[in-house]
Amino acid sequence: MTVAVKNNNKTPLVVPPAVRREAGFKSGQELEFKASGGVITIIPKLTTADDEYTPEQRRAIDAELDAAEKGTFHGPFKTAGEMIAHLKAKLKETAPRKSKRAR
Repeated sequence: MTVAVKNNNKTPLVVPPAVRREAGFKSGQELEFKASGGVITIIPKLTTADDEYTPEQRRAIDAELDAAEKGTFHGPFKTAGEMIAHLKAKLKETAPRKSKRAR
């Protein structure tokens, strides 16, 4: 859809309702405007994780992430084969031992 409007600095630039509908913008929705090289891009403002969780939930998540970062790290590996060899060695370490039974 293409709509032409005349820009004059006395009145605000308005996005026509038909264009807003075509873009799927809802009433009351927050939008971001980005300008670059004579082009204005309008996109819906994305929610952040901070908007989705209460401060108490965010503290609990951050504490779990901090604890996870203190865990064991492996790598970086130079090749995929090196990583696979490392994983196979780890599997051998954790595999249950077969006991030898006397017959």
